[in-house]
Amino acid sequence: MNLVESVNMAFATLAANKLRSGLTMLGIIIGNASVISMIGIGQGAQNLVLGKLEAFGANQLTVYSNFEDEEGMKFPDAQLVLSDAEAIKAQVPSVSQVAPVDEQKMSISFKNKLTSTTVRGTTSDLLAVQNLVLVTGRMFNQTQQQQQAQVTVLGAETSRKLFGDENPVGQEVMINNISFQVIGLLQSKGAFAGDNLDQTAIVPLTTFANRLVGRRSISDIPISYILVTAKNRDSVRAAGFQITNVLSRLHGKKDIAVFANKKFQELVVQVTGILSLLLALIAAISLLVGGIGIMNIMLVSVTERTQEIGLRKAVGATQNDILVQFLIEAIILSLSGCLLGIILGVGGTIPLAFFTPLTPQFPLYAIVVAVGISGSIGLIFGVFPARQAAMLDPIVALRSA
Repeated sequence: MNLVESVNMAFATLAANKLRSGLTMLGIIIGNASVISMIGIGQGAQNLVLGKLEAFGANQLTVYSNFEDEEGMKFPDAQLVLSDAEAIKAQVPSVSQVAPVDEQKMSISFKNKLTSTTVRGTTSDLLAVQNLVLVTGRMFNQTQQQQQAQVTVLGAETSRKLFGDENPVGQEVMINNISFQVIGLLQSKGAFAGDNLDQTAIVPLTTFANRLVGRRSISDIPISYILVTAKNRDSVRAAGFQITNVLSRLHGKKDIAVFANKKFQELVVQVTGILSLLLALIAAISLLVGGIGIMNIMLVSVTERTQEIGLRKAVGATQNDILVQFLIEAIILSLSGCLLGIILGVGGTIPLAFFTPLTPQFPLYAIVVAVGISGSIGLIFGVFPARQAAMLDPIVALRSA
């Protein structure tokens, strides 16, 4: 008997017992659907987080005051100042933009509407560093920075709370009971890692320091942190090293810390990859259960088809013919269950994109691996029942039948 005849006979046998074949495939279907769903959701979550990081600046570094170094040395008076940002801009060649930032929660009002928002004192470079886009209006310029102008650019959510759908540009708002003219409106950016750029009001750093919080020191303007953009991804590590050297030399001690978004990206890829693998392995237990189900049903099938096996061997079928016949049936059950499971997993997960920000992704390698594993399960768990069938003595088989 050739392979084509064996395949046709296997399909005919399985089709004759549709309910049993369907129940046999159920474990494989559930297993593959679970594995594909977990991989799709894990890959989608990874892409979502990485996309957010890209939107907030893939090459971005943040410089903070560090109150204790790696050796336990404490720096209670650690403080970044505006001249630190200027030194980075002037002395670090791998940096393209630098934005010093000081921020504080403050009340902001328009007429009878009042809300709380994060007011950020900074420079116009913040737009480039954090990939911010103006919907309308403009950013304050260097002249307004020097003049400590009382102007502000609003985040999308802050504007909506105060002005609804109206254009806020040209209106006067009160920040901490001080009048500011709105000169720009930011495009909605969303929140990420605790930073909500929609819930903000951006003002010139000099205005923030002198008029809003009065934090100007005798020699310099204190700031909360410095946002820096490296020239490209390959220069992020070099930029961090150079910034640390420049500021440590300037301060006479290493009282600053530099955090790169690139490091966070690498961590996200690593963590989500491990979680996706773990979830897929847990779901893969269903495949093992499905394989055991195939073996059990095939053993029952061998018992039920004892007469058929005896007749076929009596008319010349070899042990190899019987072995191949049952192996093909087991593989067909596994692969059919695999394909149905893939369809169910993909079809059941795609709707998430309509109800959540997460868009599941299904890499081709995952589908190929699922098909390969399912075929292997059919082969492995089909060997024992197939061997049992092949080893039957035709005379004993016909007599017992």
